[in-house]
Amino acid sequence: MSLALTVLGVPPTKLPLGVTTLVSYILPPVICYFMVAVLAVTPQTHAIRIALWPVVVLLAFRAVVSVDMWLGEPKHQSLNTDLLLIMLNFVVRALDWTLDKKPLVRHLRPRNSSPSIIMDAIDLTLNIRGHGWNLSYGVPIPHETRSTNRKSFLTYTFLSAIVHTLVMGIFLRAILIFGPGAIPKGSTIFDDALPFQLRYIRSSIISICAALMVYAIMQTGYDVVTITGVFLFGQDPTQWPPAFDAPWRATSLTEFWGRRWHQWTRRFFIIGGYPLSIAFGRSGMVVGAFLASAVLHHVLLLAINPQLEAQWMFIGFGMMAPGVLAERAFLRLTGKRVGGVAGWVWTMTWLLLWGHLIVEGFARSGIFFDYGSPIDGVSPVRALVDCLVSDFETWVHTI
Repeated sequence: MSLALTVLGVPPTKLPLGVTTLVSYILPPVICYFMVAVLAVTPQTHAIRIALWPVVVLLAFRAVVSVDMWLGEPKHQSLNTDLLLIMLNFVVRALDWTLDKKPLVRHLRPRNSSPSIIMDAIDLTLNIRGHGWNLSYGVPIPHETRSTNRKSFLTYTFLSAIVHTLVMGIFLRAILIFGPGAIPKGSTIFDDALPFQLRYIRSSIISICAALMVYAIMQTGYDVVTITGVFLFGQDPTQWPPAFDAPWRATSLTEFWGRRWHQWTRRFFIIGGYPLSIAFGRSGMVVGAFLASAVLHHVLLLAINPQLEAQWMFIGFGMMAPGVLAERAFLRLTGKRVGGVAGWVWTMTWLLLWGHLIVEGFARSGIFFDYGSPIDGVSPVRALVDCLVSDFETWVHTI
């Protein structure tokens, strides 16, 4: 193993991010990833893509194990997770493009633009959902409610970024005020000093805060890249459809995970579920997709806490599969889909029940404490959140 690492040029210890490490370790997989994208839109290049994909894997691995993104600042340790996520994206998407023997076809371009292999390749590398490509067949795209007028679209998206940044800051601050527990690395959402009922009321509130925080972080990030694409690079607003479709309105797990939650990693999980689908059909695909999700989330958290136990992600995400399969069994038995008020209660209950384990894994990894809350500099809002959470903590411990 050490010989292989030496051949790859992996240093004995991780090197801090700088110009040299950027050029030597980060840039090579980026270039190779882009080369695969160029080949993916060019006819008669399937064999070359097959030969190039292992190179993407090796260069991505080399970047992750060689570069330390956090520059000795513990609060920036999550940047290593970001690097890992980017490199995983390179590997899986390049594999997706390689598996398709025919060149990929783009059917949505900015107005008044002409076909260009380079511009198509750039769009392909940055377009996670594959929106506007034949790859996006079957991917639910939320209905657009924003104006397609460029100025109105940018104004709405800018305001959305501000609002969701505030929402993210509020719920992150609330989680931080609930405070770390006795876990050496990170914290726990379960307070053993409380009776069973109060303990799980408290952990449920923290889990809901965490879910809303994650949603707000993702929406904010999407708003920022949307503004970048439309304002700086002149892309058409239609190239940036909504990321979410009001997930809190889902009336079934199938609707939540298959349509209303973001679909950025849909292709990744389809590829992950494919092996089990060969043996067990559609049920195997469902189980395999959620196991792939568990693997992805666990690997990302390992970049922050290498000692994190695997069961939190594997049980938390893994139990989503039986819930989805139960809905399919209900459809076969009754001829009706899960839905309505009862479906909403079922969906939110199942998500919250097993979401506890996912959030516990997040807490134990220490990821919540790697970010500063955006509202820390907004004294009135911070004071209000601190007061509400502190009063609740006092009440729940004295009741």
